[in-house]
Amino acid sequence: MAMHALITGGAGFIGSHLVESLLDEGWRVTVIDNFDPAYDPAVKRRNLARCFDAPGFILVEADITDGAGLLAQWPTGVDVLVHLAARTGIGPSVRDPLAYSATNIIGTHHVLECARRHGIAQVILASSSSVYGVNPRLPWREDDPVLQPISPYAATKVSGEMLGHVYSRLYGLRVLALRFFTVYGPRQRPDLAVHKFARLLRAGRPIPVYGDGSARRDHTYVGDIVQGIRAAMACKASPYEVINLGSDHPLTLLEMIAALEEALGVTAQLDFQPAQPGDAPHTWADISTARRLLGYAPRTSFPDGLAAFVDWLDGV
Repeated sequence: MAMHALITGGAGFIGSHLVESLLDEGWRVTVIDNFDPAYDPAVKRRNLARCFDAPGFILVEADITDGAGLLAQWPTGVDVLVHLAARTGIGPSVRDPLAYSATNIIGTHHVLECARRHGIAQVILASSSSVYGVNPRLPWREDDPVLQPISPYAATKVSGEMLGHVYSRLYGLRVLALRFFTVYGPRQRPDLAVHKFARLLRAGRPIPVYGDGSARRDHTYVGDIVQGIRAAMACKASPYEVINLGSDHPLTLLEMIAALEEALGVTAQLDFQPAQPGDAPHTWADISTARRLLGYAPRTSFPDGLAAFVDWLDGV
């Protein structure tokens, strides 16, 4: 019988690419998603357009903050769980921190408890580079003891990792927490910089530059992230790991904008503004652990990834 993966948040940006990858290789896939209105739920349904008629695909509309409801709808016979469902974004978490705790901490606890009750041995948790906060030691390593999260979102992701460690230690789940670094590509959320800036450029509107433009981000193409997740789904190296998934090639904000200008053939108008609360000055992944444990090898250059993103944007 085909392997069965359960993907929470599977209608989202990263999740939908993962779902397609698994279905294309004959997996059975159950998606749990609540189609949260943080951005248009119709966009998320379009993300799954290829999947609805695929053999072995099931969509469960459920909210991870409702523990009893989640358990009642939890599927049986799951071989591996990939938990991507979350409230995302730094700024919104500063404005509504309790909502982020409800989803990203309590919701993750519900998901892990359902996994425990159903005997799911392999669990992948989506974490974030934001957990490193203002750590000045670059590039960031998973064994670096200096975690200084500076937003409620980042704090919830640290908490999710710790819950995963508890469930691994006490209940025998193998848990791999993957720290994603600034993922971009087709279907990227509209609030994220590459997508937001591309639409502003095409509309002839100014791009907001928070700070002086020197902030660096380790932009990672979604296809490379999916490759890393797929490898983590099969990894049996240890009962608990935290693993960076990045590109190891950070770009400044101004370098990113220049690449977008070239990809779109448009010159940007820059609107410099004060730095936003909760934003880290840089992100940079040391990916040696991912290379060693997962065979992870990001292959997509930023220009090539932008070209794929622009092709997708042209078709939306």
